[in-house]
Amino acid sequence: MVSIIVIAVLVVAVGFLLYWVIKSMITPKKIEGIKKMLKQGKNVAAERLAKAIIAKDPRDFLAHYYLGKAYLADNKSELALMEFKLVNQSAIFGPDLPELEFRQQISKLYMKFNQPQDALKEYLLLTKLEPRNSDNFYFVGKLYEQQNRADMSMGFYQKAIQLNRRNVKAHSAMGILLFRSKDYIDAKKEIELTIQMSPDTFSSYYYLGKIYKENKDYQAALSSFEKATRDPEFRQRALIERGSCYMAGEAIDNAIVEFDHAVKCSKDEGSSETLFARYFLAACYEKARKIDLAIEQWEKIYAKNHSFRDVSAKLTEYKDLQSNDSLKEYLTCSSDEFVEICKKAALAVYSLAATTAESTKYGCKIVATEKKNDNWMNVRQQLYLVEFFRETDPIEDEVIRKILDDVKRHNCTKALVFASSGFTRSAMNLAENRPIELIGKDQLEQVLDKAGV
Repeated sequence: MVSIIVIAVLVVAVGFLLYWVIKSMITPKKIEGIKKMLKQGKNVAAERLAKAIIAKDPRDFLAHYYLGKAYLADNKSELALMEFKLVNQSAIFGPDLPELEFRQQISKLYMKFNQPQDALKEYLLLTKLEPRNSDNFYFVGKLYEQQNRADMSMGFYQKAIQLNRRNVKAHSAMGILLFRSKDYIDAKKEIELTIQMSPDTFSSYYYLGKIYKENKDYQAALSSFEKATRDPEFRQRALIERGSCYMAGEAIDNAIVEFDHAVKCSKDEGSSETLFARYFLAACYEKARKIDLAIEQWEKIYAKNHSFRDVSAKLTEYKDLQSNDSLKEYLTCSSDEFVEICKKAALAVYSLAATTAESTKYGCKIVATEKKNDNWMNVRQQLYLVEFFRETDPIEDEVIRKILDDVKRHNCTKALVFASSGFTRSAMNLAENRPIELIGKDQLEQVLDKAGV
């Protein structure tokens, strides 16, 4: 009886041993079959065979690995990442499952699916597995930069460049990082080196243009931004920057062309870039006295974002134009017509006749005397300085100070200052108890109506 039991146990043991031996012989052959199918481009068949192996042994991580590779070959990246995650949790790496190749693949997948923390861990491991590979250090730097850890990212960019002096991506990334930290001198060196090594990397010209713009070298900035427009990702931003350079140089017509182009090349009407393009375009129209066009842009911005900058206030400020023709004429007429309107208003409402009247950058400047009456020969004529502004911003105190100096210089009795945009509090405080009268928008409208404008 005992001998029978012993024999039975031995039979079972031998059976299990034979099972594992046969399995150990069959599984590698099946894995080799998967490899062969992948080389032949038979991705679906490779997936099917890998799944069959996993169905019999869910812990066969080599099969999981090759299933992931089959998914990658079949452009099923998300499924591939799921398989590689399983492998990463428990697999033992070796000749059949090479760790370097595996981490190169999974790190790219983590980057593709925006899982930066996991990607960072993989690339840090790769810097140990491949300490001479410059790109690994570059990617670690990029991932630290995404975490706003500039000190760490700078160190890895420097290491990447140390390993490969011609690593264009590392030079570019370091230049941009230096630019953001306002180290414009070193940033310019890195970006110019990037352009020298890769002149067709047009995004580099965008940051070079930003540096020129910071240094107020607008001509050089315009040239750089023009080259940056060849990069589809940077085109709209580069056009906005070109427009802002023209604005800084008071070339409003040129700025309008650039901002209009930036709006037209938009792919997203609600994007920050498009809203800023419209906002600056509206500012140019406002300066050019094309108020209707400015309002059109503000309304389009408001439809996308009610709280964007001062758009709501601008629409409120100009809403009277729809019903007040005299104010609209004041704000939108040509320079010559504006001078005539101002002379007419001064005479009709204040009985001041212009002795000189000239168009200015901000509006109109008049030196006037009181209108002559029957006994004018017995009265010494007094001079008045009358200034009309149609600026977009409230008049500041330094403008009032200059006008007070002009009052003395022209031997005027008093100054009258009209402004459609109003006055700052400091300007009004300065005018108190001085020979100057400030006339804001509401009173200006009444003056224009009385003058029959």
